Amino acid sequence: MIANTLARYFAGKFVGAALAVFMGVFLLVVLVDYIEMTRKTSGIAASTWLVVQTSLFRVPQLLERLMPFCVLVAAMSCYLNLSRRLELVVARSAGVSAWQFLTPALAAALVMGVLATTVYNPVSANLQEQAQLNETQLFGDRQQMMQDAHGFWLNQATSEGQTIINAASSQRRGELLTGLTVFRFDQNGRFSERIEAREATLENGYWLFKNVRRHSFNEPVKVEDSYRLATSLTPDQVRGNFANPESVSFWELSEYITSSENSGVSAAGYRLQYQKLLSRPFLFAAMVLLASAVSLRFFRLGGVQKMVLGGIASGFLLYVLSKVTEDLSKAELMHPITAAWLPVAVGSLAGLLALLHLEDG
Repeated sequence: MIANTLARYFAGKFVGAALAVFMGVFLLVVLVDYIEMTRKTSGIAASTWLVVQTSLFRVPQLLERLMPFCVLVAAMSCYLNLSRRLELVVARSAGVSAWQFLTPALAAALVMGVLATTVYNPVSANLQEQAQLNETQLFGDRQQMMQDAHGFWLNQATSEGQTIINAASSQRRGELLTGLTVFRFDQNGRFSERIEAREATLENGYWLFKNVRRHSFNEPVKVEDSYRLATSLTPDQVRGNFANPESVSFWELSEYITSSENSGVSAAGYRLQYQKLLSRPFLFAAMVLLASAVSLRFFRLGGVQKMVLGGIASGFLLYVLSKVTEDLSKAELMHPITAAWLPVAVGSLAGLLALLHLEDG
């Protein structure tokens, strides 16, 4: 009974610290993003509530990348506070080993990781999609200038010739494009015309452009409310080009992988994202191991500040490793399973070895 009560106590302390860190980071990022959105919308008539809503919808996906660090900081904070209040000293004197009061935090981290993958990720993906729609409503034609200079590119070939489509942003998994520039070529490969449009939607067998300006060599500029461009592309083929793997829900990734492979589009990004989400619970557990390795030292022994800095540095190095493996996987130089699980294995082994050295000599 005492062991169960103590385990629930340590688990509750860790979960409380994790929620506090997450909410603190969430509020900070929302505030920064809202200030940035206010600056961007200063020259246009925009609803304050719509700006606030857009910031709230954008932040959850940003926080997905910061979740492992939130767990790391939360675990360090939890065990440092327990050590400062001598609760760990009392637990050790009662015969409780470090592994016994570490296990509840590991179990809680695994549960949090499962919830982050199966619940939080789908919600953040849907909110990100809504945020993009809000940005389109806020900025309209200005959105193209605010997006990345390269945007999204798509190449299609029909009986009329080749067409290259560049879009500043995409919504609905690529079925709605905004900020478009289209380059058309005839069957002999000669440039035919350039089309600029505010948005385009994929219909059955054609793209429907709105607010169109058509430029060609021999004719004056044509301004049209709408324009149809024939296409043989299907929604599955389009979303393979325009859908960002991070914006796809965990429950939809398997379908995207299958449809991308059937359409002849590389599915490396989707496979990597799927494996990253599967490994997230174990990554959280690895962060707890790293944090405990640098935060179980008694305050009276000194050197706590150096160990905390060491924990932060190890978390940063683990992040760098994950980014390197991610880039290698996207370039198809490393298998997605290896790229997703290597940082987890390195972090877990490093934390485990450090704990074995500190606790068992």
